[in-house]
This record gives sequence, structure tokens and C-alpha cells, in this order.
Amino acid sequence: MTGKAERMTGARAFVECLYRENVEIIFGYPGGVLLPIYDELYDAHLHHLLVRHEQAAVHAAEGYARATGKVGVCLATSGPGATNLVTGIANAYMDSIPMVAFTGQVPSSMLGNDAFQEADITGITMPITKHNYLVQDVKDLPRIIKEAFHIASTGRPGPVLVDIPKDITTDELDFVYPDTVELRGYKPTFKGNAQQVKRAASVIKGAKRPVIYAGGGVIGSEASKELLAFAEKLKAPVTTTLTGIGGFPNDNELYLGMPGMHGTKYANYAIQESDVLIAVGVRFDDRVTGKTTSFAPNAKVIHIDIDPAEISKIIKVDVPIVGDAKQILGALLEHVSECDTKDWLNKIATWKRDFPLFYVNRNDVIKPQYILEQISEVCPDAIIVTEVGQHQMWAAQYFNYKEPRTFISSGGLGTMGYGFPAAIGAKLGRPDKIVVDVSGDGSFQMNSQEMATIVQNNIPIIIAIFNNGYLGMVRQWQALFFEHRYSHTTIENSVDFVKLAEAYGAMGIRVTKPSEVKAAIEKAVEANGPVLIDFVIEREENVSPMVPAGAAINEILDLEDIQ
Repeated sequence: MTGKAERMTGARAFVECLYRENVEIIFGYPGGVLLPIYDELYDAHLHHLLVRHEQAAVHAAEGYARATGKVGVCLATSGPGATNLVTGIANAYMDSIPMVAFTGQVPSSMLGNDAFQEADITGITMPITKHNYLVQDVKDLPRIIKEAFHIASTGRPGPVLVDIPKDITTDELDFVYPDTVELRGYKPTFKGNAQQVKRAASVIKGAKRPVIYAGGGVIGSEASKELLAFAEKLKAPVTTTLTGIGGFPNDNELYLGMPGMHGTKYANYAIQESDVLIAVGVRFDDRVTGKTTSFAPNAKVIHIDIDPAEISKIIKVDVPIVGDAKQILGALLEHVSECDTKDWLNKIATWKRDFPLFYVNRNDVIKPQYILEQISEVCPDAIIVTEVGQHQMWAAQYFNYKEPRTFISSGGLGTMGYGFPAAIGAKLGRPDKIVVDVSGDGSFQMNSQEMATIVQNNIPIIIAIFNNGYLGMVRQWQALFFEHRYSHTTIENSVDFVKLAEAYGAMGIRVTKPSEVKAAIEKAVEANGPVLIDFVIEREENVSPMVPAGAAINEILDLEDIQ
């Protein structure tokens, strides 16, 4: 530690710690035990965004982190305030997003007494945080906050929770912020083992049908440029997972699109016929692998990942390399050369020609895929944030992503209600970007109260609601596997979204014809304020292709199979 100690309260120390961590914005909601902290925030040089529900605070913090690469920060009071963060914390944990969640707690003397608004939030969140703390001595507060930011942002990123009893905020300490962090037992491997890198290069050298399978770890480690250079040097095709979208440019001829349940046919076929599968920053999620015993059956698997726990957890790996994707891809570039992939790339080109993503466009009804194509044309550099459901898959398939951190979505947890608040965080983190929340009419209603937040703060977000009057993805499964018995998935005419937007003071636009789609998007962009567009789409449009749960990923249903 360096510098002269200054006497201050824990509440002021909290703010000073955030200054030292270069925090720009906190997403929060006040409460009784947080009053000392909020009193310090009154004069602080920090941007605090008051949301309308704590779940929105945690999702916004995650959206900010995904859009910027920085640690997202949220703040909530004890009891229900803290428990309202749980879903968002779990979401960040599943998708490996750096975030620090601060919660107020009842005074230390009252812990365990079932006090008013007491909840054991450290116990509740233990399985869904990378680490968590209950601060027991105000003198420990600077060290704990320093450690929290370090843990959240190093190794495999993830959420850290810090629970602060009220008396800690009023007690005094001699404040000195630590310069470094020393945590025995926490030493993430950054540099890949040199011998393993050489082994991987040797396997790649003999590949005739290589495929690079890249995930969110590529974006998290800022390895997109290295991935592009690696793929182009090998002349190897690349497929990206849902959370890896944007990590490789869609318009590159080597790009295969997304693999798995709703991936492209040619991405799935390529994985299944590959002889070397180079997995970078992925965890072999079940929505990608399908039936694991049939996944990439003839491939030698090279797995690059920062987390050793992921190696051979689901798919047996032949060459593991534990470390940072950016560093390891850079090292591999020095050891590999172009593979003999001419025949392989020709075969993939044939698949792309014979099995493209497609939909049947019509003049009398709006197709959701068409909306995404028009958004991509009008706003080619936008950040697309999604809720969860059919619209999420269409957004993954039909927008032309060119750079990382431009597709933000709930991957592992699949959280409805995520996209709108995450879009708020993304916009505040990247004010230079147009941000579009692609939403379903079901998902949007889970956090629609945040309309008040964006109007009060004049946050220019475009909300594009794909309104089909159903909980669309559940309805699609009911149609396929439950004989069209639509049990409690119909929500038609439940909300007039245009009136809802206007009631909050935002612009509302309803679009019912394909000819109106592009003009509505252009109008929303020109407005440069909070805008909601209610796109009334084809009611029973399905996501295609689709691999049924439990099937191999080359056992694919086509659009005509899922009507």
C-alpha cells in the first residue's frame, strides 16, 4: 500500500474505492441500509443510474460490461433488493461476464436474527458467483473491493458479490487503497504451455478438414484479430457460438455462422465432418453439441480455454491448452502454416449454396427475418441486444455482425426480460453506437417498467418488439412435439405497446405492413431518443433450421418440417 492514510467512513471509502477502480457508472436502487452510501453518492463524481427494479440494475451492469469489456457495477439494498439481483448474477455467471454486485445488509449485530429486510445473500449466491464477501470489519473494505474487481476481471471472468452491513458504512477507517492483490490459491493461468501449443500445431499441420469453433471467450479476451489472422493463415472455416457472435466477421468467406440447435446447416455439417476441431473459448454447451456421443465423431479436438475445469468436461479433448485465448492464438500463429483445405472449402461452399438460411417472404405480412435484414441495412454498425426466444435466434441469424461486442444476449441462462435493461447498459457504455433491443412481446413485459428509466434520462434506445401474440419459442415446441396444443402461450392483444410507450413519454410506432418496416427504422434512428416500434409479425413463423433436443447436430429439421 502506498500513500498517506485518510480518516473516513466506510460509505465514503466505498466511493473512493470505486474511483480507484475507474468505475464510470453504477446501476442501482436505494434502500434503508444503503442510506449512508447514497448520501456519499449525492456529491460523488460518479454516474449513478436509478433503475425501476433491481433486476434491471444487474442486467444493465452486464450489458455495460459486454459492450465495453469493463467491469459492470450494480448496487441494491438488503433483503428483497439483494434477492432481486439473483437472476442477473446467475446470468453473468453462466456467460462469464465481469461484474461486481454490491448489496446492503442489516447491521452486523442483527445478522441471523431474521431482521427486517434481512436475507443471507452470500449464502444464496454462493453457487452463482465466482466469489462473494460479507464485510465484517470496515478496515477490510478497501482490500475486499480491490479483490472483488480483480477476481471479476481476471482468469475466467464472472460476477463477484460484496455484502456490506449498515454499520460498516458508518464505522470509520484510515483509508489506504491497496496497490496489488495477493490471493493464495487464485493464480489463473494466462500463458499457454509451450509444449501443448507445439502439439496443437502438429495436429493442425496434418488437417484436411479443420474447423475453428469459437465462443464468448474470444470476445472476453479481446482475441478477435488473432482469431481472424489464425483462420486466414490456416484457410480454416470458423463457426461462432451464440455468445461468440461478432468475434469473427460475418462477411468473411470463411465464416460458417452459428452452430447447434438453430445454427446453419453448413456449420453443423462442417463440425460433423471435420478431422480437427479447434475449440477456442467455448464450453461445449448442449445447444451446440446436441447428442454428445455423435458430436464431431472423427475429429481430433484441440481445446483452448482459460478455465481448466472446462477441459474434457463434456467432450473428450485430445490437446488441451489452458490459458488466455489471445495469447495462445498469437503463439499458435508462429507455429502453423496454411492447411491443404481447397477441397474442404469447396465442399463447404457447396453446402452454403445448397442449404442457405432462408425464409419465405410475403407482401401481406411482416416476416421477422426481414425486419433484421432491414435493421442491418439501416444500422449496419449497431449494437444488437436481445431478449430470449425466437427473436433472439432470428437476430443471431439475420443481422450482419462485423465486430465484437455488437451482439449482446443471454446465452447460458436464457433470461427473458434481459435485453431491455442490458441495452440501457450497452448504450451508456457505448454512447457512440446505435443500440437496438430486439424483443418479443412476452420478454419485453418482464422489464417494461424501465421505459421510465430511459425517458427520464433521455437514453436513445430503439426497442423493436416482434409481436406475434405468443410466447413464440415455447409455442414452436408445442407445435412440434405437443400436437399444436398451445397451453398458456397465447398473449395476443394483451398490451397496446404504442400507447404504453406514449404513456411513459417515449415515441411509439406500430408497423403492420412489410412496406412500412424500413421507414419506421429510419424514423427511430432519426428521432435519437427513446423509441418503441411494435412490429406485428407473422403469428406462427418458426425458427429454422432446428435440431431436436437429444439429436445429433446433423439431424436437422427444415422450415417445411416445423410448420
